[in-house]
Amino acid sequence: MWNEEKLDAMLTNPSPALIEDMKRIKGDIMVMGAGGKMGPTLSILVKKAIEAAGIGDKQRVIAVSRFTDPLASALLNDSGVETISCDLLDSAQRSKLPQVENIIFMAGRKFGTAGGENLTWAMNSSLPTFVAEQFSGSRFTVFSSGNIYPIVPLSSGGSSERDPIGPIGEYTMSCLARERAFRYAAEKWGTKVLIFRLNFAVDLRYGVLCDMANKILAGEPIDLSTPCLNCIWQGSANEFAIRSLLYAESPAKILNVTGPETVSIARAATLLGEYLGRKPVFEGTPGNDAYLSDSSEAVDLMGYPAYGIRTLIRWQAEWLLDGGRQLGKPTHFEERKGSY
Repeated sequence: MWNEEKLDAMLTNPSPALIEDMKRIKGDIMVMGAGGKMGPTLSILVKKAIEAAGIGDKQRVIAVSRFTDPLASALLNDSGVETISCDLLDSAQRSKLPQVENIIFMAGRKFGTAGGENLTWAMNSSLPTFVAEQFSGSRFTVFSSGNIYPIVPLSSGGSSERDPIGPIGEYTMSCLARERAFRYAAEKWGTKVLIFRLNFAVDLRYGVLCDMANKILAGEPIDLSTPCLNCIWQGSANEFAIRSLLYAESPAKILNVTGPETVSIARAATLLGEYLGRKPVFEGTPGNDAYLSDSSEAVDLMGYPAYGIRTLIRWQAEWLLDGGRQLGKPTHFEERKGSY
């Protein structure tokens, strides 16, 4: 039932709302960090939305990355997206990038931070400072993390954009540094910026549901110490990121992006187990707090994500039962001490 072509087609099929918003986004769009988990499908989604809007000859889509994954660069090139191979930490290479009106900044580092803190800070703090100055005249959507908020009670409904932050560990502290660099640019140069605080995109090849399903299939226990989470279909997260260019402001605007549902890990794992034909094993005592974000402002601006959690759970099980490829990049959704 599932294959990569079908999944990629679903992730890159623009909605009518995105197509209409593309008509309002003026100028070329560059995606920095386009070779990661979300970048290839986001870049192709931009390209398809521009074509569907009838402005394909007026806007360039430029994907920038080191492109260590040949599958990612091939997918982009086959879809008509311009690619530029660039080590963004190399100032000589970065200086050759074109000045464009719009930038979706996805470059960053999370996994491998423990033991590699220096590179994480270089990618998440130093690089944003350089980019913000070099492209101060551009409009930015800047990816960040919902984990920049503290762990909150389940009864809170999740952290809102107006709540205090409380990063735990070097990864989330470096995400705060990224935000500060772009917020400084918004103040100093009037750069239009939207900070895109994302919680757990689901792609089927990776994500929180994929992590749970793999534990179920392997007979490994699922930790319930953190009893709930938020997640969102990656196609919707990518659409929201593109459309967020229209809401970039100076001073910078902050937007929480995730699914509106608070997902019970025990319930999600039980449903996954039913589809997979395996009974999940649990460990730990369920707590009464978690990393949760209130995404109601994003929903007000851009509508509900295309698919809800029950559909994503069923698709995730089907993907694995059909032998779907995995990226081997666990989310560590159960991590509470900031060690990645």
